[in-house]
Amino acid sequence: MKTAVPCYYHLDVEVSPERVGQVGRILAAHLRLWDLENLVEPVCRGAGLLLTAIDEHATDKNASIELWWTGQHLITAVGEDNRDLRPDQDLRGCLEHIAAMSDGWGCCATDTGSKVIWFSQRARSGERVPLVPTAPSPNLREGLDVPREVPVAALAAPADGVLEGAR
Repeated sequence: MKTAVPCYYHLDVEVSPERVGQVGRILAAHLRLWDLENLVEPVCRGAGLLLTAIDEHATDKNASIELWWTGQHLITAVGEDNRDLRPDQDLRGCLEHIAAMSDGWGCCATDTGSKVIWFSQRARSGERVPLVPTAPSPNLREGLDVPREVPVAALAAPADGVLEGAR
């Protein structure tokens, strides 16, 4: 049975309107590298929604974005360190969009007071499975036989007519 190769990517970013598009292009490039092109649009849209909401509502504009590919699910997490930003109030519209377009989502707090909002996208199980090269099959053509050993004296002796015609 072939197994998928797990992948991970982490990006720290200072959120601004122009950086939201740049982050989307960076995430899209990694997803294409991982052969997950069908997840580019929902992942970039979800991350863009979260980054835009952080830019609009947060005082601390630093955020961390992480991607985990498990072989069946792609989990995207966006973390921020603003204690004043409340997901149930400030991010309510953003979270409704994420809930509608993802297979699962959630929000959790860390020990340092930061929040992490994550969402997952399911992919078909055959999509990130690397191809295993097969061993070459034996060739069906006949190979040439090894030349017979000819005594050196027979090779050195002049053949009849060859030397006479050259003279």
